[in-house]
Amino acid sequence: MEQHNAFHLGNNQNPREPAGSESSISPAPTPPQRTPSSSSLHKSGIASNHSHRSSFVEGLRGLPSSPRSQRHPSFTQSAIQDLLNHPPAARHHNPRFAGRDWRDIAVGELISEDDVRWVDMDSSVEDASMALVKNTTSNVVLIRENATSTTPISTFDYSDLNAYILVVVGLGHPHEDLVALYDDIAKRAQARVSIPLRDIQPICRKETLVTLQGDEDLARAAEIFGSGIHCILVTNFQSEVIGILSQIKLMEFFWNEGVNFQAIDELYPKLMKELGIGSQQIIAVSSDSPLADALVLMSQEGLTSVAVVDNGLNVVGNISTADVKLLISAASLPLFHDTCLHFISVILTERGVEKGKDSFPVFYVNPYSTLAHTVAKLVATHSHRMWVVESASPSPSAPSTPSLPPTVLVSNSTPSSQSAVPGTHYPSSSVPASALPGSHLSGRLTGVVTLTDILNLFAISTGLNPSDPSEQRARRRRSSSSSIRPSLDGSRASIDIRR
Repeated sequence: MEQHNAFHLGNNQNPREPAGSESSISPAPTPPQRTPSSSSLHKSGIASNHSHRSSFVEGLRGLPSSPRSQRHPSFTQSAIQDLLNHPPAARHHNPRFAGRDWRDIAVGELISEDDVRWVDMDSSVEDASMALVKNTTSNVVLIRENATSTTPISTFDYSDLNAYILVVVGLGHPHEDLVALYDDIAKRAQARVSIPLRDIQPICRKETLVTLQGDEDLARAAEIFGSGIHCILVTNFQSEVIGILSQIKLMEFFWNEGVNFQAIDELYPKLMKELGIGSQQIIAVSSDSPLADALVLMSQEGLTSVAVVDNGLNVVGNISTADVKLLISAASLPLFHDTCLHFISVILTERGVEKGKDSFPVFYVNPYSTLAHTVAKLVATHSHRMWVVESASPSPSAPSTPSLPPTVLVSNSTPSSQSAVPGTHYPSSSVPASALPGSHLSGRLTGVVTLTDILNLFAISTGLNPSDPSEQRARRRRSSSSSIRPSLDGSRASIDIRR
């Protein structure tokens, strides 16, 4: 990420030469020729005579068998699906929680001061975004009035960054009273003028800052999270923020320590179908839609992620607001007009670069998955939601996810092979859905289950009384006209797909 070019998406950069260019390819060395030994000739009944030339077939007699014959057979699709449905348990129990009622554990025992990152109201959006990208534990930075203040007045997260980027590239949809502000921000960003956080506050969606003192118990935190709040600021007796407790951090606690809490542990073996949690009202995006559609959709609907589906409504991937960190350099402009499917390949490429290995996180479960399996996936991927799909066929001969029709780009801008992050070469946009690893193992999208749904279940099962989370969800949703977000009511009544 280039610190001086971030957010100025109007300027073009020269794409770097791909790693696989002709200049980087050297001819493969010629393998050494193998000649039969005299012992092998004698074993085959042929005298060692210089006047006799053995045939090619004779020379192969007596040679060791190929290592390929000793390979174990590849996993069948059924075996892979079974592995996905029963992931190995990765729990790390802390002995200090053993024998305790989780409702009496203090919230201060789950937080760390390292999670707290500050920026000022007059900090630039660029500096705030750099701080956000570096804060991988809580995915939020706190905003204070100035450097001497210890009181947070707002927050800055990836949803705010997404809203800002959409304004910069001209994809924001402001109300009439904000049109002038949107135009001003876009012009200043394209002119490479530093923009303070104070100036973009009207375009950011603000949630109520919820605080708890560190000595308050987890029962109160579980009720708050089960009601749909995503983040709690933890303070000391002087009202200074000493940590941030998030839904995913509390979920990790319940996953690792659930064996100590009978009411929670008894829920894990149950099937999602039995528990009846989640929703069948889903907002998804078509894999051949421009990435801009997914970003606008998340901003308009107050979502942190959307499912990406193919023409058969099979889940082929997931795009979240956290992925916008790949879009804050000038070289990323073409990605806005490329397909959602291509952006998924960019996400996988970037994740592979970060971790040094191929990675394909699976963001879906099925009605016959256990709650343990669902929670394990949420914790492993640090996701807010899992998409519920119809069970994939266990037959090894089952057809793969249907390929998509040819991709049509919206604009004729710089080719999409230009790196979204300087120095990184991403694959071209012609990626069929069936080519993505694991795509043929998913299934038809039928529902969604979130961290809020599961934490609400945990709270109710232990006698707590969280409020209806639909109230918080309604507050997050921004109004959007039918011209901005058309739906395909004819395809499936419960699924709204942006194309």
